[in-house]
Amino acid sequence: MRVAFTAVPDSHLPAVDELLSIAVNALGGSERQGQITMVNAVQRAIDRKEHLAVQAGTGTGKSLAYLVPSIRHAMDTDKPVVISTATIALQRQLVDRDLPRLSEALAKELPHEPTFAILKGRRNYLCRYKATAGWPEEDEQDQLFDPREVSATGRMVQRIQEWAEETETGDRDELVPGVSEQAWRQFSVSAQECLGASRCPSGAECFAEMARARAGEVDVVVTNHALLAIDAMGELPVLPEHDTVVVDEAHELVDRVTSVVTGELSETSVMLAVRRVGRLIEQPIADQLMEAGEDLKALLAAAPAGRVDELPQVLGMTLALVRDAAARCVTALGPRGADKDDPDRAGQRKAAFTALDEVHDTAVRMLEAYGHATEADRAEVVWLDAGSDRRPPTLRVAPLGVAGMLRERLFGDRTVVLTSATLALGGTFDGMARQWGLTGPSATGPGVVGSGTNGSDGDSGAEPAQAAKAGEWQGIDVGSPFDHQRAGILYVAKHLPQPGRDGLPQAYLDEITELIEAAGGRALGLFSSMRAAKAATEALRDRLDVPLLCQGDDSTMLLVKQFAEDEPTCLFGTLSLWQGVDVPGPSLRLVIIDRVPFPRPDDPLTSARQRHVAAKGGNGFMSVAATHAALLLAQGTGRLLRSQHDKGVIAVLDPRLATARYSGFLLGSLPPFWRTTDPAVPRAALKRLATEPS
Repeated sequence: MRVAFTAVPDSHLPAVDELLSIAVNALGGSERQGQITMVNAVQRAIDRKEHLAVQAGTGTGKSLAYLVPSIRHAMDTDKPVVISTATIALQRQLVDRDLPRLSEALAKELPHEPTFAILKGRRNYLCRYKATAGWPEEDEQDQLFDPREVSATGRMVQRIQEWAEETETGDRDELVPGVSEQAWRQFSVSAQECLGASRCPSGAECFAEMARARAGEVDVVVTNHALLAIDAMGELPVLPEHDTVVVDEAHELVDRVTSVVTGELSETSVMLAVRRVGRLIEQPIADQLMEAGEDLKALLAAAPAGRVDELPQVLGMTLALVRDAAARCVTALGPRGADKDDPDRAGQRKAAFTALDEVHDTAVRMLEAYGHATEADRAEVVWLDAGSDRRPPTLRVAPLGVAGMLRERLFGDRTVVLTSATLALGGTFDGMARQWGLTGPSATGPGVVGSGTNGSDGDSGAEPAQAAKAGEWQGIDVGSPFDHQRAGILYVAKHLPQPGRDGLPQAYLDEITELIEAAGGRALGLFSSMRAAKAATEALRDRLDVPLLCQGDDSTMLLVKQFAEDEPTCLFGTLSLWQGVDVPGPSLRLVIIDRVPFPRPDDPLTSARQRHVAAKGGNGFMSVAATHAALLLAQGTGRLLRSQHDKGVIAVLDPRLATARYSGFLLGSLPPFWRTTDPAVPRAALKRLATEPS
């Protein structure tokens, strides 16, 4: 039984379920119980100023379920609602398809036709002043010396220049095909480098400022998790004033926020600061930073990659040299607000301050990551990324958790609705809620999966005495319109050996071959590493009579398109396919997962987080590694059923999903497919599906 939420009635606007019904009818759809439950739950959360986590399976129509109450709230308060997504694809779906159609459908029922806009970080918009004045010039050393690379970059630069003369938005995404970061960097500035609209000669026609102005005048602002984090955690607001946020693809929130607050220090970042400041201060002072950067380069080149648990004396001394040299350069630059009457020089100084601040502050963070009495007291982890032919070794620092930041800065003064098809891991929202910082008590009722730390079972329909506090939340699973028991089989190959570190066992390759032959192709292979995906592709191309594509053969978008359009074709790949493939219909009848997708044991951040949880008395494996695996498994198995008519098999080759002590937690995180460990069952089902007419 699911909870029926009743929204608080409003005096002058139609009820939210009435608006939903109008929208669904206008769009030619049909109402679904999960969608109705969700739209009322979201409205209730907004009315009560209470945080809400909603698990809504594929096909629920969750976009409409949060857009309708969001638009209604914006109309009622004259404040925009912010919708945050993790992927560009969902942003484009909302802005290009869902919101235009919904706005038209609801226009006659509301005071005005709902308006919307997309807002991105400043780096995504062309800087008119930099494009014309050319400050600061990107140094030749930023370019690769391969003549072909230089020529390709030159062609991209020319294309940007031509586009700059005609674009009305300055949005980088208008450039199709896209351009390299190296080329785009010559036409864009970060928020820290920007002179500001009042001081910039091109401020009156700034694309980024125009985008912000549009966002401040609409009912719905669509943005991404990174910009949401920057807005919440920065000193100056980026988004327009708002009191309600909807976080779609909420399972990605923690990783995206972590990326935003991760610091990097390398030869490249130090030398960029040297070049930016070199012509603005006395050479001997700039030379000190260059020498410190050269010391850092030599040290990182010789050091082993991986987590740096204890600060070696030589690394500590080198970081201190970098920190102090950067500080002396900042002092030598003089007051930050100088040169107001000389925009060119002001721009050069602003860019120099930005590069120096990044180097100085990151070195400080790394030094302060050490010196704690116990592992449980640590707040951050430092590790060395070995780099590649194109990237130098890089030292990184990241927080062991972002729950405190999110609780204080994101959830503290606004209502937040978080939704995804995969949030209830192991049958509860508690694991995700802890990562978000939602640890306070939650009113839970029948059918509600979430709970707070007190595990209360209060009546979810009761009105609260006061607005919810920052840590209070409620979780609800509105289900899925799919009949998973009838439409899909979850087959765990219990008879196979456990996966090892030496590549795919022959038994796995045999199993994959037999399953694909039974299905007549139509298989999506999700592998835990690119090495495994490529190895399987090479081994099976000669054994199978169907086309076999592998991620990396072409752009992922084109590979997925080819896979969807040619029914017998199979596609093998790794992480982006686990979460980014939407192929309804007969082209996808079989999803193969080679192993439970635990994080790599040597992954610096996840291993440090796991150890940190254990040091504080928790179960590090379950809190970090198993939660990571459950989330990816849920995403991967979700590729099978994308429409009401889809059917098929999910084959997990890793027997641990059936035999390990943690298998119950993992299985409890997946949709309720019919389960079997008998190899004959999925083969027979796939053969039947292969003979059905398309």
